Amino acid sequence: MMTTASAITVQKMSKVFGQRKALDKVSFELPQGAFLSIFGPNGAGKTTLLRILSTLMRPSSGSAEVLGFDLKEKPGGLRNHIGFISHKPLLYLDLSAEENLLFAARLYGVEEPEQRVSELLAVVELTARRHDSVRTFSRGMTQRLSIARALVHDPQLVFLDEPYSGLDPHAVHIFDELLQKIREQESLERQRSFCMVSHDMDKGLDLATHLLILEKGKVVLFDQKDEIDRSDFVRHYHRSVGMGVA
Repeated sequence: MMTTASAITVQKMSKVFGQRKALDKVSFELPQGAFLSIFGPNGAGKTTLLRILSTLMRPSSGSAEVLGFDLKEKPGGLRNHIGFISHKPLLYLDLSAEENLLFAARLYGVEEPEQRVSELLAVVELTARRHDSVRTFSRGMTQRLSIARALVHDPQLVFLDEPYSGLDPHAVHIFDELLQKIREQESLERQRSFCMVSHDMDKGLDLATHLLILEKGKVVLFDQKDEIDRSDFVRHYHRSVGMGVA
């Protein structure tokens, strides 16, 4: 992995689907150790941006580097260093919780996978259900397991696509505590970064160090949260995006 002062660098990146331009010359730079919250209405390009940055899709033009990896030239090299938490579970429903995590741990070459899996099951409070099929889990339990799967290889950059969607209050509390714990584990040698799309403005603002608003595929705001007055941001958000959408 290349050494870089930035977690993400995007320069004039566009993505076109047929006649529709989902992203239009998007540019921004996110430092290592930052937490970026992305807002915008439905169709603004938020999920497209996240999918490109997490190597699930390629841009049509422009460039992007994530943790020093060029997404056009070496997307495969990046995948061992990122995690992806979605509102979709991305789990094998007929496997047990333990089997799902062991499969992911071995895929990433995690040392002592059994120990790592046991640690994560305890963190997300699923130890008692470790041998049960995921198909029998509630929505909140499934999401908690998907969080553990995304973190099994201790990624340097975590992408979150509506991670709170469908979580019950207890699962939200567990997820908040888990995020806090892994952020506290950061060091100067290994600063973990986060990039989140969320419909929850308050949650996104509270977690963020940096804020980005997309509208019609264009960046209409990007800055450090400390440089933006919260009330001014909310007014800008409602003016640019509209009430009730994020």
